[in-house]
Amino acid sequence: MSETSIMGAMRRPFRDYEARHFGWRAEEDGRVAVVTLNRPERKNPLTFDSYAELRDLFRALAHPSDVRAIVITGAGGNFSSGGDVFEIIEPLTRMAMPDLLAFTRMTGDLVKAMRRCPQPIVAAVDGVCAGAGAILAMASDIRLATPAAKTAFLFTRVGLAGADMGACGILPRMIGQGRASELLYTGRVMTADEGAAWGFYNRLVPADALLAEATGLARAIADGPAFAHAMTKTMLTQEWAMGLDEMIEAEAQAQAICMATRDFRRAFEAFAEKRKPVFEGD
Repeated sequence: MSETSIMGAMRRPFRDYEARHFGWRAEEDGRVAVVTLNRPERKNPLTFDSYAELRDLFRALAHPSDVRAIVITGAGGNFSSGGDVFEIIEPLTRMAMPDLLAFTRMTGDLVKAMRRCPQPIVAAVDGVCAGAGAILAMASDIRLATPAAKTAFLFTRVGLAGADMGACGILPRMIGQGRASELLYTGRVMTADEGAAWGFYNRLVPADALLAEATGLARAIADGPAFAHAMTKTMLTQEWAMGLDEMIEAEAQAQAICMATRDFRRAFEAFAEKRKPVFEGD
């Protein structure tokens, strides 16, 4: 069996994945998949079950897959209102410390799984994007929003620290220490205009174009060199904890690895032949 055949046999298809606690739709070739938080009557809150299934899905996507880019969005004009008040917050008030820690570690594991999966994730945000919903947007690689997006890290509003699911580490790197501090201390809404000006959102788009813009961006990424994109995502995360010398050496190694791929050769051959390269992800 050839190396290409071996990789094909190892690749797990997700085109026909059946989600239980959120929507899942993959495009015909499986390269782009859309996760939809779909409890619109309550602004798409998360539950114990949806947290766990999202964590397990992103963990599984870390293995070779047909999916090359992911869009995460919400149904009914809102992204997500965060943890369900009656299905999560109320039960938490009755739990002992070991169970509380198990829960907070599970939610953190979702963020780690999103950052570790090789597929770039595009968040398409409209309306309410609060609490854990804001964290899901934060943990994505790219964020598009509508002018109606209202993003809030609400944890202090329910008597909790702003330090939730990596917010105190990730958010300041995105928008700056002072701005992050204000949002995490006060729990106030970050408007869409603020989010775009501060770099939280890549750009704002009209509501009726949001999903098409997000899936179009995901498709453009998915049609690129998937192995190289996965390497870029890995380095974007790992280099947070590196000094300059370590960064330069890590990127030298990463780029040398990418130079050994067939996609690198395909790109050169396409350039030489004055045609657009077709990347296969190997």
